[in-house]
Amino acid sequence: MKVYKDIDFSRSLTAEQPAMPKDAADSPAVPDEECPEITDEQIARLAETARMRRQQTETKQTVAIRLSPQALTKAKSLGKGYTTILSRILETALADNEIIKQYL
Repeated sequence: MKVYKDIDFSRSLTAEQPAMPKDAADSPAVPDEECPEITDEQIARLAETARMRRQQTETKQTVAIRLSPQALTKAKSLGKGYTTILSRILETALADNEIIKQYL
């Protein structure tokens, strides 16, 4: 069951509001029609999906590409992990046919 509370952040908290997150964390999860209990089969499918995603990301290939000095400088300015960011940018761009057509 979903519970919604409107909190006016411009006003001070009431006496009950600071305890609300702790109370929610201490409350047991109770499945209902909106959020039924997950089955063993669903857990197995989720685990298999997670395993496949890890496998896909762990099997990255090393390639050499030529970048303009400006592109390389900009990429390196993103800091540690810039090659991962470049990979994500390429994946996003290659998934969009309009972007591909623009540069052909």
